[in-house]
Amino acid sequence: MTDDRITFHYAPQTRAFGTRFLLEELGVPYDLNVMDMRTGDQLKPDYLSVNPMGKVPAISHRGVVVTEQAAVALYLGDLFPEVGMAPAIGDPRRGSYLRWMVFYGSSFEPALVDHAMKRPPLPRSTAPYADYETVVAVVNEQVKRATPFWLGERFSVADALWGSALFWVTNFGIFEKTPEVAAYLERITSRPAFQKAQADEAALIAARDTAAAS
Repeated sequence: MTDDRITFHYAPQTRAFGTRFLLEELGVPYDLNVMDMRTGDQLKPDYLSVNPMGKVPAISHRGVVVTEQAAVALYLGDLFPEVGMAPAIGDPRRGSYLRWMVFYGSSFEPALVDHAMKRPPLPRSTAPYADYETVVAVVNEQVKRATPFWLGERFSVADALWGSALFWVTNFGIFEKTPEVAAYLERITSRPAFQKAQADEAALIAARDTAAAS
């Protein structure tokens, strides 16, 4: 392992799947630091020195640690401009790209989690995401415009984030799989990189469960 190589801190069956999908789309080599959330690997001192939140994904690269799912995705997209998955500064799509990357963590996931946990809504004037209904409506409207992908004709880092997120929340039944969402997910999940990430994760889970049972 060299300092220039990406180390991907990862656990199966977590949000880190989206980062694995992205890395496969980018087609770049990386080293996996696999943790088992069930045994508390993410709360051990060696990983808390990487991310004090004890959350994945995180990456280490050139002596720099990047945490937070959207930040990891933004970093990786800009790290490999030759792949063309992140609109560059000056590209008209850059503003929309940054907006949607940040909207995921600042509004979409908090709104869905609060709603799923039946937490009482905050007044709209103080809630960071306004309200649940508005967040859902805004995302559904964007999915309708995703023809075929989040930012238009070309698959981007935003699709790795939003595609994996919508796959997760619809499977858990906390976001409606409208016909438009289902069609978008079909375009995402049929991609070879998504299928490889799924197969690799399934193999890792099977090996983990076999080892735990022996």
